[in-house]
Amino acid sequence: MPDPMQLTSLPIPPNFPVEWRNPKEAYLLWTRERTHWPEQITPLEFSLWEQATEGMNAAYEFYSMANKSLIRRLNTYYYNAMVLKELTPEEMESVTKEVQAKLGGAMARLGEIWENEWLPEIKSHLAFWEAFDLALASMPDLLEHLEETVDRVVRLWDLHNRILLPMSMSMSLFDDFYQDLFDDATVFDAFQLLEGFTNKTLESGTALWTLSRQAVATPAVQAALQASTTAEILAQLESTTDGQHFLIALNAYLQAFGHRGEKWGWQYPTWLEDPTAVLHNLQDYITQPDRDLATEQAQIAEKRTERVAAARQQLQNYPKPMVEQFEFLLKAAQAGVVIKEDHTYWLDFRTSYQVRQVLLAFGRRFAEAGVIATPDDIFYLTLEELQETAENLSQSNQQPLVAERRAEMEKFSAIKPPHAVGSMPPASLFSDPAYANNPLIRLFTKLDGGMPKPPPEPGTLQGNAGAPGKVQGIARVVRTLKEAGRVQPGEILVTETTAPPWTPLFATVAAVVTETGGILCHSAVVAREYKIPAVVGADGATGQIKDGQRIEVDGDTGRVKVLMA
Repeated sequence: MPDPMQLTSLPIPPNFPVEWRNPKEAYLLWTRERTHWPEQITPLEFSLWEQATEGMNAAYEFYSMANKSLIRRLNTYYYNAMVLKELTPEEMESVTKEVQAKLGGAMARLGEIWENEWLPEIKSHLAFWEAFDLALASMPDLLEHLEETVDRVVRLWDLHNRILLPMSMSMSLFDDFYQDLFDDATVFDAFQLLEGFTNKTLESGTALWTLSRQAVATPAVQAALQASTTAEILAQLESTTDGQHFLIALNAYLQAFGHRGEKWGWQYPTWLEDPTAVLHNLQDYITQPDRDLATEQAQIAEKRTERVAAARQQLQNYPKPMVEQFEFLLKAAQAGVVIKEDHTYWLDFRTSYQVRQVLLAFGRRFAEAGVIATPDDIFYLTLEELQETAENLSQSNQQPLVAERRAEMEKFSAIKPPHAVGSMPPASLFSDPAYANNPLIRLFTKLDGGMPKPPPEPGTLQGNAGAPGKVQGIARVVRTLKEAGRVQPGEILVTETTAPPWTPLFATVAAVVTETGGILCHSAVVAREYKIPAVVGADGATGQIKDGQRIEVDGDTGRVKVLMA
């Protein structure tokens, strides 16, 4: 733990009291993890993430890193802190060399390891869940299956960080190296050499666009998509032969890409369970002129190839070791940018879908027994409470506890949680060159955007440069994908954060503004692929920007300006 005498305690709002498990935790800096959990997190989700965090910390150990993550659920919101081992400068130098060697070894074989080791293991876990019959299992067998599921969650999130660290580090180091090589490089130049590769996120958007072209060519399907509710759309599709054929294609799309919800997490329904977001996107797409997305992507890839060739031309007279380092990092970063989206598809969504089904299997049985009111109430129990209830189902009644916890969630939903609690490290830490030059610190800043930035002047927001370009347009403040139908072509999407399921919107909006993230976050990477400006990490954007206002988004500077109400 850090020396309390060198720390500055952060003020805690009166309506957000914090009780620490251990008083020493008040000496750590705890920040809200809003990229993945911009909203509240339920007790069951959090208790599972505590298990998953142990897996993530195992990955840090695998790479010999001198840190570990701690997470806490404070007044229903997700906070985390990074704990560093206390090392002498000599020990830190030795550890740094070991970390660099291990991460460098992974980066050298990044694509190969993904294809031959990581992805096959992820698929083996999926096969385990898919082979188990949740509906027919006895309660003892279901409990045993849950225990195995938790063990696999721990392993998968160990695997997640083993993938995440070299994958993200490759892109961050390539950016750093490129900026050092070329004096005239802009903030986005290095990333332009990583664009135009296909990945699961782009495949999802392209496949949905193709589905919309099928709908445009079929009057009965177009008519059905004009209905106002999901149930009405599906009923109308079912009522015609053309509609039934379209439903087959829609279900095929959902089977391929529907193991995801609008946000990360086990507590949220997926598209397979509720296709409303997909149907809203189709309603939007059928109103738009035809586009050849495949050709557009091919053109981006061709431009990337030209830029790589130009960079190599500039390097012709550079020393051989520098050229070799450029090629090493380029290869690793190009593999990393694909794996960034593909690992989300396989690990964050497909495996999470299976875990959610296990939890809902208990929810359905508890609801049938009257222990809880609805299957979704299962998320208001902790993992331990779930197991204890399952073992004593006939003698349990968790409805009062669920009601109490729902009330707690409702109470704190009306309260704006602080960005950080605990203690701020000494200012000398941030000015220390060793801190500023630490590649891990730079990496995490590029991923999450760092601390919020104050606005440069009234009527503006300062975030992080996400994707280049400047555009003006009508702001559409959207907090859930169910609201996506309000977003019209050419408007600017303003939201807290975007998960990969939001990607189809990128094909229609003029720009994106998010409250979270840095230049390597999902929103920024995908915006660059779709060639639309993006400002990420603009804290408070959904509150300060009003729906329908005209705004200017400058993706090069990370600045958003309100032009008129």
